[in-house]
Formats: sequence, C-alpha cells, structure tokens
Amino acid sequence: MQKVLQHIRATIKKTAPGAKETISYAIPTFTLNKTYLLYFAGYKKHVSLYPAPSGDEAFEKELSAYRSGKGTVQFSLEKPLPLKLITKL
Repeated sequence: MQKVLQHIRATIKKTAPGAKETISYAIPTFTLNKTYLLYFAGYKKHVSLYPAPSGDEAFEKELSAYRSGKGTVQFSLEKPLPLKLITKL
C-alpha cells in the first residue's frame, strides 16, 4: 500500500511541481495557489482520489472503467495503477 501511495504522490508532484503538500480531513492533500487540488487515501482494497472531475464526457468515459462515487474515483490494488490517468486528474 505504501508503495502505491508513494507512486501517486510522486506523480502529483511531477505533474504539479508548484503544489504544496498538506493534510486535510486526515488524508494527504495537495494545494495549488491556496486552492485544494487533490486528496488521496489508501484503504484495504483500493486507493481513492478526490475530487474526480465531472462534466467532460470523454474524461467521464475514461473514468467509467473504475469504481467511483460522488466526486471520487477508486483504483483497485489488484490492478496496475493508471498513472497516466492520475496525471490527467
């Protein structure tokens, strides 16, 4: 789990080098220009990223392959982490 979370963290840092790391709602968070950019958290069988964007039909189609909830996308720990998709998020 820790390795997966480190991959996510590194991907976010590479994609948004000016983002600041913090903790919000007791989970790792990145902010950019004093605005929350992305939260992420690890669970027993998946990792979640918040918020998942909505309103873009092509992007929503890409996210449809993953379990999601209101503003959340979940990636199973049983499958390779989709780092290219995380970069888009």
